[in-house]
Amino acid sequence: MMEDNVMLAFDIYARLAASGQVRKAEISAYWENEEVRHFVERFVGQVQCVLISDADYLYLLPASLESPFHISNEAFKKRYMTSKAVNMDIYLLYLSIIVLFGCFYDSYQTQEPADFVSMSTWLEAMNGRIESLHRHDEETLKAAEGAMNFNWLTLMRKWDDLDSIKETARKQDARTNSRLSFLSMARSFLLQQHLVREIGNDELVLTEKARAIFANYFMEASYNNGILDFMYELDHKDVQDGEKGADDHAIHQ
Repeated sequence: MMEDNVMLAFDIYARLAASGQVRKAEISAYWENEEVRHFVERFVGQVQCVLISDADYLYLLPASLESPFHISNEAFKKRYMTSKAVNMDIYLLYLSIIVLFGCFYDSYQTQEPADFVSMSTWLEAMNGRIESLHRHDEETLKAAEGAMNFNWLTLMRKWDDLDSIKETARKQDARTNSRLSFLSMARSFLLQQHLVREIGNDELVLTEKARAIFANYFMEASYNNGILDFMYELDHKDVQDGEKGADDHAIHQ
């Protein structure tokens, strides 16, 4: 009996390993047999992956750089980005996805996402996020880089450079479009991964898969290295400093 369950579990794992997902309706043994589920989870753990699910699918996702299912930077650039992409583009892509999720989830405080987010809203949020980071001194940002392995200063400059080409006024109107071009590339990646859907008018909605990943990855400090906390703690610090400044002004009055 145990051998049968092991084989059932391995068949489910093999299907997950092959495509990264499997319809829940097709693996009833996983849901109905605790031992089968236990073996599947052991197989998954051995390759340093995790399982998440939405209403229709069970997904296999790498949880470590050491996982054989983790995609290298070079492979990622070839598959999803332009021929001129560098590693920093990958990190900027990751940051843009964080910001997009923040647009849906109101800075990660709400349980239910917004109905949709437009490309223009996403662009405005990215510009605002970078502008917010610029308000903090380099020492603070450099200290955070070491703790999170996330190069804030280089990312900020990378985004700024998309809008720094000296051209005629007419061409300068298209400089912001270069940022939109980057976000369009990010959108294409999210569409390919079935994380967003387009509903017209340059508007995006989250899929159930995206919601599951958000809950299991982006809200877990062990996966995001405290990046979300840092980004929004800076905002919180801005508010506190502003309130303190207002109090000081009132005292001097």
